[in-house]
Amino acid sequence: MAESTPSIDVMMPYYGDVPLMQAAVRSVLAQTDPDWHLTVVDDGTAAGVPEWFEQLAESRVTYLRNERNLGISANFQKCLELAKRDRVVIMGCDDLLLPNYIATVRALAVAHPSVGLVQPGVRVIDETGQPTSSLVDSIKRRRYAPKELLHGGGPVVLEGEALALSLLRGNWLYFPSLCWRTDAIQATTGFPPDLRVVQDLAVILQLVESGESLVADGVEAFEYRRHAESESSRAAVDGSRFDESRRFFTETARRMDEIGWHRAALVSRRHRSTRLHALTLAPTALRQGDAAAFRRLVRYAASTR
Repeated sequence: MAESTPSIDVMMPYYGDVPLMQAAVRSVLAQTDPDWHLTVVDDGTAAGVPEWFEQLAESRVTYLRNERNLGISANFQKCLELAKRDRVVIMGCDDLLLPNYIATVRALAVAHPSVGLVQPGVRVIDETGQPTSSLVDSIKRRRYAPKELLHGGGPVVLEGEALALSLLRGNWLYFPSLCWRTDAIQATTGFPPDLRVVQDLAVILQLVESGESLVADGVEAFEYRRHAESESSRAAVDGSRFDESRRFFTETARRMDEIGWHRAALVSRRHRSTRLHALTLAPTALRQGDAAAFRRLVRYAASTR
């Protein structure tokens, strides 16, 4: 049964490139559905940024600058705590909303009012804003995501162990594009401060374990920017991402077993998709002359636990 039209908070934890952040803000301003509120939480000290927001003179945009640098997870957590409306998006400061984003996620939320997460279709772009497709994105789309989403299909609703199993085989979601039911995500313990890269999957699995469902649609409404300078890319090539991943998947497998989701536990224990990802990055580490990272990546790819 449909609910009344939900209000939507767009939260933007910001640190880094000023022009990319400004482009992200403009993409929110360009929405065909004007009923939204954007809050930018600045974790940096770049000159001219507060003045730029002041010149926008837009009542639907709130700009806040942290008194001190909080770091990635803590700034994400602050954004989460500041959300007040029915649904919340925590978008990347280098990503872009397509003009139909707010209208798309709002329609999906109205049609599926009980779901905790909405995943619209995503277009991957590079540093220059041009469409691109990495091996990771191709595998996400063709192997792990529901087949109904190919070629703009859907929507598809997933929940319970089936959803956990799907995401632990390979996380096909794009975290910055997700629209969350605010009360559901605020009921979790939030973004773990000890995780740099897989904190998104940690929060998503908390919702799944608590009984929340997800609706995914293949119609593109978001542009996700993938480039070599991202935190996850740097951590992947030097191998540190996978040290974190090993701990995360081991703990997740234990927890899945505790709640009786034994198939999901087995998949988490094996974490084949992340081991394959490590193997594909080993040649890059070797070309960069980082023998230690190469050995770390190969060891992780060969591990079974």
